[in-house]
Amino acid sequence: MRVHDLAPAPGSKKNAKRVGRGTGGKGGKTAGRGTKGQYARNTVARGFEGGQMPLKQRVPKLKGFNNPFRVEYSPVNLHQLAKLGESTVTVDSLVAAGLVRKGAFVKVLAYGDLSGKVDVTVHAVSAAARSAIEAAGGQVTLVPLPHKVEGKAGRPAVKGNQFANR
Repeated sequence: MRVHDLAPAPGSKKNAKRVGRGTGGKGGKTAGRGTKGQYARNTVARGFEGGQMPLKQRVPKLKGFNNPFRVEYSPVNLHQLAKLGESTVTVDSLVAAGLVRKGAFVKVLAYGDLSGKVDVTVHAVSAAARSAIEAAGGQVTLVPLPHKVEGKAGRPAVKGNQFANR
């Protein structure tokens, strides 16, 4: 089959009704619009609903709030750390293992069990995960986030467009 062989199914395409071509036949003179009035004169705006509040104005403009300064972490669970089988786990080793993407902030969560001692160096750890790692004889070291400054709260750069933080 070639492009020139393509055609719509027979009967699926109908010619548009040609109106306003003189008083001799159907669709002449007023062309099916009746006599006088707003709708006869082609002055109705798109979306006009006869004075009723139009749909595009009835629908709420904004809902909720997206915090442009939110810090998003890539979760890593305890059972994933145990599966790695390493005694020392860093962000780079997790990237090499394919558990997180390069440049992501890593947070260890407490799903699963640890079999042995693991020293963890990541950006954040949940309280339950910290207690589980320390109970297994491991140690937790937190990597400071790049936007945090010593002694100051700090916040990440705005995500989104130039209007996100006006």
